[in-house]
Amino acid sequence: MSNTTYQPSFEDLGVPLSDVTFVVVDLETTGGAADSEITEVGAVKVRGGEVLGEFQTLVRPSAPIPPMIQVLTGITNQMVATAPPLSQVLPAFAEFAAGAAIVAHNARFDTGFLRRGYEQLGLAWPRPTVIDTVAVARTALLRDEVPNCKLATLARYFRATTEPNHRALSDARATVDVLHGLLARVGNLGVHTLEDLTEFALQVSPDRRAKRVWAQQAPECAGVYYFVADSQAADGAPKREVLYVGKSNNLKRRVRSYFSAAEKRGRIHEMVRVATGVEFIACATDLEAEVRELRMIESLAPRYNRKSRNQRKLTWLKLTDEAFPRLSIVHAVRDDAPHFGPFRSREAADNAALTLYDAFKLRRCTTRLSKRKASPACALAEMGRCLAPCELGPGAEGYAEITEAVRSSWEADARPVLRSVRGRLNKLIAQQRYEEAGVVAERLTAYYRTSLRYHRVRALARCRQLVAAAPSAAGWDIHVIRYGRLAAATTATSPRARAAAEEATASAETVLPPVGGWPAASIEEAERVAAWLELPGIRLIETDGDWEWPLHAGLPDDALPLELLGEQPLAELLAS
Repeated sequence: MSNTTYQPSFEDLGVPLSDVTFVVVDLETTGGAADSEITEVGAVKVRGGEVLGEFQTLVRPSAPIPPMIQVLTGITNQMVATAPPLSQVLPAFAEFAAGAAIVAHNARFDTGFLRRGYEQLGLAWPRPTVIDTVAVARTALLRDEVPNCKLATLARYFRATTEPNHRALSDARATVDVLHGLLARVGNLGVHTLEDLTEFALQVSPDRRAKRVWAQQAPECAGVYYFVADSQAADGAPKREVLYVGKSNNLKRRVRSYFSAAEKRGRIHEMVRVATGVEFIACATDLEAEVRELRMIESLAPRYNRKSRNQRKLTWLKLTDEAFPRLSIVHAVRDDAPHFGPFRSREAADNAALTLYDAFKLRRCTTRLSKRKASPACALAEMGRCLAPCELGPGAEGYAEITEAVRSSWEADARPVLRSVRGRLNKLIAQQRYEEAGVVAERLTAYYRTSLRYHRVRALARCRQLVAAAPSAAGWDIHVIRYGRLAAATTATSPRARAAAEEATASAETVLPPVGGWPAASIEEAERVAAWLELPGIRLIETDGDWEWPLHAGLPDDALPLELLGEQPLAELLAS
């Protein structure tokens, strides 16, 4: 939908305030600490402005009431000596308040004691709607009307028939009059239901609540939603901007949350205020919704989306195509030369390059070297950290072996890189230089995680087609994946799963082989697809290509520290 007005349904309207039963409660306690106890409970049940009943009792605490509390409340140890204990009072109160919304002045204090008491007695807290008259008053009243929102102040302002005096029932009766005064006030501000009142107390603006009807047309299924702003261009032509794109497995529930107190992000509040409508795309599966969201964010770049806007803005390490290859940091894969990554930042790629320089004596200079004409070696060669192929001696003869070892560490076996720092790490630990050892270990761990990511997406990119199914509430979620890109999605009951998979395959998107063996989709999409394929219960229906990893591309669980340190004890490093 866009800016079309819809008549709200009863579900959208909520429960009218005149139909809500409120139990207004006040407690007196031995103090405000966690170990303080209830000494009196007072409550008034009201609906539609009419008092339905009252509940009042003193409560015998397990410890004496502090003298200052006795002076404040007038409740003495003698008064509670014969009162029932909390174990008798709370079940009776629970019956009195059953099914009602709870109202209290500074509700967090009273409900905190009630919840703690319920838990101590093994009673289930009913999770009632709680209205705090302090929060409502702070939103509804101006500072020049009342200097503060204390109960006594509000009782005077609304001319309560009962004066609060720090006794539970009197304070509850005063709070009833304050509640009714506030309801009359906020009714003029568009608050007519219990849901409106709850959101008003949490400072959800009337404009935002009014837009809740936009969710009425949303289906209760997986899909993508996007907020739009319709306007006119300078020449008078209609103009539309997509402000924000999201996905959910229940579109109606998710979109409704944008107009409630559950949504607390400032930029999203602004987005909802600017938006003129929200539209929906129903999807067959949760994965299809994830992928559609990614693609829409990438193509539309909505201004209120932060994540996934720059899916192609990644960094790789590349072995250059020259006589003596070197590492180069690039921002796109444009040829079939060996690439490793992707990395999420230039800094991460730099750290990975340093890791490889430590493991292999690759040259670091950017000079284009000749195979026929020697040139002077640099300081790194003199330090034994480069083979110095520039001199055209033994270093040049062995350089091809080094670059092949780098390729192998990317393509087949990550262990040589991980093991390359063992001596250095163990020496740092022996010298109790734990912080430096931690930096080295962290850099190697980051490199290893990138290696896993590399193989995860490359394995998918090598498969021309994967057809797989996962059990779902509807029967089976079925996906056709081509070169790491989601090409089709559908659902089917168990008897039709095979036929549905064949139909999806026949109608799936055509995907051309990608450049350099990388996925035909964005890396982020390929990772979402891979995560789905790795879920428990996945069934492979058809494979065209080898979806596999090299044996030593990954490690068993918890084996990384052993690769880094060998057989040395890890306690000292972990303790650091």
